[in-house]
Amino acid sequence: MFIVAITGGIATGKSTISKVFERQGIQVIDADKIAREIVEPGQPCWRKIREVFGDEVLLPSKEINRAVLGKMIFEDKELRGKLNKITHPTIHRKIFWQVCKLLVSGHAWIVLDLPLLFETGVLMDFIHKIVCVTCDTDKQLERLMARNELSESEARHRVDSQMPLDKKCEKSHFVIDNNGTVEEAENSAMSIYNLMRDSKQHWLNRISFLGLFLIVGFTIYMLLKVFNRLPESWQM
Repeated sequence: MFIVAITGGIATGKSTISKVFERQGIQVIDADKIAREIVEPGQPCWRKIREVFGDEVLLPSKEINRAVLGKMIFEDKELRGKLNKITHPTIHRKIFWQVCKLLVSGHAWIVLDLPLLFETGVLMDFIHKIVCVTCDTDKQLERLMARNELSESEARHRVDSQMPLDKKCEKSHFVIDNNGTVEEAENSAMSIYNLMRDSKQHWLNRISFLGLFLIVGFTIYMLLKVFNRLPESWQM
């Protein structure tokens, strides 16, 4: 199995691209979805957020008031760091666990939708290809303001809190320009899907894993034999 990561800036259209792969039957691990799940009322991260930020970030239903919390952390770098320390370790553990489950399920490849891929560095050593979804700053701000009902100043704070898009594009293998229509972006995603579908990388990974397994097994066998601790049932 190999991993294709989708990243980009806030409101650039990453979810649109991820859905293209989902429609083709590819398993997608969505970091944003995990981030929402771990702060549901009663969860450990929810309790820590309440302890650090107070009840003012809670709705009457006890759910996190994302608008209030978002305003706090994007205007204060120190508070943003505190929230990241609460949520990121749990998000990363859940991502890793889901990757492991899909690995043993026999999937040829999967997609990891992770907006802060480069900022956090999670699983970077295991990612085969990176897709960056980008658009012009003005369009990004326009989409973010409309989606989250933010002022231009609030939207700009959120955009500026992330790594610049041009740097993310430089570090990626594929770049999808999402300034045009949804259909154009989806066609770009399908081109990448077709390349990945035809890739033999998952077979190379399996052969490498098998080779590593055999090397480790042979090494253990030889060590046991050298120290005369090889069980009789293993003797040749």
